[in-house]
Amino acid sequence: MPYPQLAPAQAIALPVPSQDVRNQMLALDRTEANHVDAIAKLACMNRVEAPPAPHLARLQFPFTTVAWNVERCHVLEPSAALLAEQKADLVLLSEMDNGMSRTGQRHTTREVAAHLDMAYAYGVEFLELELGTGVMLPYCKDPQNDKGFHGNAILARTALQMPTMLRLPDQLFWFNPQAKAARVGTRCAIMAVIATEQGPLCAVSVHLENLGDTAHRARQVEAILDAIEETYGEMPVILGGDLNTGLANGGDFEKEELFELARQRSYVRHSGEIDQMTTRPSRFSQNPQGLRFKLDWFLTRGVRVGQSSIIPSLGPDNEVLSDHDMIRIEIEGLE
Repeated sequence: MPYPQLAPAQAIALPVPSQDVRNQMLALDRTEANHVDAIAKLACMNRVEAPPAPHLARLQFPFTTVAWNVERCHVLEPSAALLAEQKADLVLLSEMDNGMSRTGQRHTTREVAAHLDMAYAYGVEFLELELGTGVMLPYCKDPQNDKGFHGNAILARTALQMPTMLRLPDQLFWFNPQAKAARVGTRCAIMAVIATEQGPLCAVSVHLENLGDTAHRARQVEAILDAIEETYGEMPVILGGDLNTGLANGGDFEKEELFELARQRSYVRHSGEIDQMTTRPSRFSQNPQGLRFKLDWFLTRGVRVGQSSIIPSLGPDNEVLSDHDMIRIEIEGLE
């Protein structure tokens, strides 16, 4: 689909479409043409929020990187505390609400970044036009969303340079007559350059499509890798997030075409022990069968990776903070 490709950054908060505008979009026929037009007209879908930050020091090796699908960041303070325990210098987050009733209208990325004293870049994956699906409604305190933003973010203990967003290839998964969720948007990747003592490094926070097949997710990864090369050249890369691997194959992530595509382009995958899954039942994602999947990965190029591990998404008293566990890698240096 001909969505805008690379969205630039702005220092101020993303503009919020009025409730009238959101109601107009809710009433649209769910066609490809209407979806493309809606995204093009929404400034919030075509910018990255990246306030200036005084974090100018270059990252020193070794440093820790984590990636986490925080499932809307419903439990903010314990989630921020778990992130703080990792002492990470680079944090890649997905499913971060901003102005959603179900999460108290909070700008979860900005608040987590403040807890961790980090710079951040945030982009909108979906503009949610309603409160959400049935399981979320009990958590909604207000009858409307202040903003309706849901997206991905990069946090770093240094300045984020050249932040941008890539809107990924889509097949009208979320804007069609059968879709249960009323939303405008597509999956996306947030990208930025961070300075290290050995040179610049490209960081990418990714959320791939769960409704697509392996070929579709491979096309999304190909688009990301192409954009990295076109925008950031040959610099080393740490890409991480929820790749939704194996969902279309009964949990067999090895059938995902994206891994071979990445390998051919000199990327190496990491996600703790290969047989350790990264999902768990949660308040929003009930799974009575108890099935678990390995959805979360890092893909790296040009960096030396030490220990790779999976951090249970559990807070005090074993409270489940997300349906995804956190993944973590130690970056020892550039190759």
